[in-house]
Parts: sequence; structure tokens; C-alpha cells
Amino acid sequence: MTDPTLIRVLVVDDHTLFRRGVTALLRADSRFEVVAEAGDAGEAYRRAAETQPDIILLDNHLPGVSGVDALPGLLEAAPHARVLMLTVSEDESDLSAALRGGARGYLLKTVDSDVMAAAIVRTMAGESTVSPEMTSKLVTAFQSLQGKDEKAASEEDPIHNLSPREEQILAQVAQGRTNKEIARAMNIAETTVKIHVQHILRKLKLSSRVQAATYAVARAT
Repeated sequence: MTDPTLIRVLVVDDHTLFRRGVTALLRADSRFEVVAEAGDAGEAYRRAAETQPDIILLDNHLPGVSGVDALPGLLEAAPHARVLMLTVSEDESDLSAALRGGARGYLLKTVDSDVMAAAIVRTMAGESTVSPEMTSKLVTAFQSLQGKDEKAASEEDPIHNLSPREEQILAQVAQGRTNKEIARAMNIAETTVKIHVQHILRKLKLSSRVQAATYAVARAT
């Protein structure tokens, strides 16, 4: 019987040695269960539908259909899964496309194994993670995500829909703090922070903490 406390992971990468290396690392960690592997988008769709993983580690450079282009199909096959990109691409357009497509994080393959594991745990907890090498490109990626035309640009800034408490929490999200850290700093319950973050994302019409953080940074610059 599957242990319900384990984080169930699907690893998608066309390089067999790398994929099996990641799988071996995760299987050696008692927090994870690798439920399947896939080498291309088609196989990934099938494995995702069959296993319904919690986390999908997804390479962007897949044969035929790229990882970014495969995102909608994967999220349709496994609606409750969270996708974490694991790729060599440092292109801000790939980062933007991944976030726009619903990825919860973006890691480079140069990341240390313990950082990758921590990122998976954070993603499972609803947090978002981006490799440090990519953080300087977040604002540019966010601007691409927004892509507002002249009419939209003339509309009222949705930041004004936030309450003072929500603005305070957004500022701390922009600093990269976790819900637990924000709760400790503001002397409120972690569940309260989580609810506030959900309200912030809804009011700003964003889908992840990464987008919320880059929104705040871009607005401040």
C-alpha cells in the first residue's frame, strides 16, 4: 500500500542517464516516491493520467513537443499535480512561458540535489521556487506575462483592491519569505497567511507566488 505521506513524483526528461540519476536521488530520500518516468510528452501524458502524481519534474527540451507546450496536457491529465520545471534553459522567454503555462517553479539542472529536494517539498506546500540564476530575469518574465495592451494599461491598478494587511503580506512574499516566516514576522497563524495569499492572487489575477513577487518588484521599480 502506498504511504500517503510520501510526495509522489513523475520525472519527465528525454536524457535517460539524467532522468535515472534524478530518480535514484529521489528514491534515496524517504520523503519521495517516484511513481513513473517518461522520456517525451506523449509518454508523460499517459504516465500522468495513470499515476496522478503530486509533482511533475518536467524538462523543457523534449523531443517533438517541448515541456512548456506539454504543460496544458499534463495539467489536464493530472489536474491536482504541480509542475516544477527542471531544465538547462536560462532563457527568460522560456521562464515566462513556463509560468504562464502554469508551472509552479523553475529550476536549472545545475541545482544541487538537496536544493532540488527542498524545492519539491516547497512546491508541494504551495510555495514557488526559481533558481537563483533566474531571479534577475523574473521582472522581465513578469512583464511578458502581463503583456497589457493600451486599453488594459489605462485600467485601475489592481493593487488598490488589496487590503492594508494584504499589501503587507505581498511585500513579504516579494522578499521571498515563506508562509511560516511571514506568520512569525506578523504574529499571525500560518493558515491565515495562506488565506491572505490566496486572496492576493485572486485580486491581482495571478496564479502563483512567483508571479505575485515579480508583480510587486516590477511595480516598485
